[in-house]
Amino acid sequence: MIPMEQRTLGRTGRDVSVVGQGTWQLGGDWGEVAEDDAFGVLDAAVESGVTFFDTADVYGDGRSEQLIGRYLKNRPDADVFVATKMGRRADQVPENYVLDNFRTWNDRSRANLGTDTLDLVQLHCPPSSVYSSDAVYDALDTLVAEQRIAAYAVSVETCAEALAAIARPGVASVQIILNPFRLKPLDEVLPAAAAAGVGIIARVPLASGLLSGKYTKDTVFGPEDHRTYNRHGEAFDQGETFSGIDYATGVAAAAEFAGLAPEGATPAQTALRWIIQQPGVTSVIPGARSVEQTRANAAAAALPPLPQSTLDAVRELYDRSIRAEVHGRW
Repeated sequence: MIPMEQRTLGRTGRDVSVVGQGTWQLGGDWGEVAEDDAFGVLDAAVESGVTFFDTADVYGDGRSEQLIGRYLKNRPDADVFVATKMGRRADQVPENYVLDNFRTWNDRSRANLGTDTLDLVQLHCPPSSVYSSDAVYDALDTLVAEQRIAAYAVSVETCAEALAAIARPGVASVQIILNPFRLKPLDEVLPAAAAAGVGIIARVPLASGLLSGKYTKDTVFGPEDHRTYNRHGEAFDQGETFSGIDYATGVAAAAEFAGLAPEGATPAQTALRWIIQQPGVTSVIPGARSVEQTRANAAAAALPPLPQSTLDAVRELYDRSIRAEVHGRW
């Protein structure tokens, strides 16, 4: 196994790799991934030094959790911290975020992952009012006391939701969209999290693949791929697909971003390296559908820090091409 830099994941007190493995694509919404290919991705991640898997009970209606559980059962030597999420399988109303439902959702995830105590459970982008509910955090504290979960956290859509959660003493980490096309969390969220000792998990790091530089305006995605059916937020929050950017705008900006990649690095690795070196970030969780993608993502952790000139160029590109479209919305 290749060593990788480890950082403490906020109030969990556990160390995780700076590049983790996102597993949404192993469950669904990115096209079909065969079981053997899914295990190949997980194995390549572990062999590349990844010690952090992120999943959710809604990914493939539990398929992603089940695959991770079966993989780790067969790899007892793999020291992997698994974060899952709960809430999106139910109607998105605040009234559903109660202790009885939490226990039911928790039981299902524990069975899927084959463990008595989950490392970390994140509220999965619930209605905004949930982040400010005392009763919700009391219920999460109860799950910890019952040893169903070791720690709890949140996954958010907006900076305001992140700040509300960071103020709660039991929240271990915040998962938020952060990439060179989504800079708003740098302004307040990352500094507030660092001051409070809360971890930051950066998701959608490649803007649904845009930042890989591989797509053109003529690229066609399959009908079962969220990059086809959720471009305008038809199925879930628009920000989860291409970071909420108009596809044509994103393709043009991604072509410019590709020109910022240093020699020997791909545009995708450059985007991951950019995220890793933002102060306050604990781990970035790119997805992958192949062994090659997995290894390339992990290799971004070994790249030297990007120079200030590149950081300035990213900011200029964002301000010129992206900011007006997404900054106010999220």
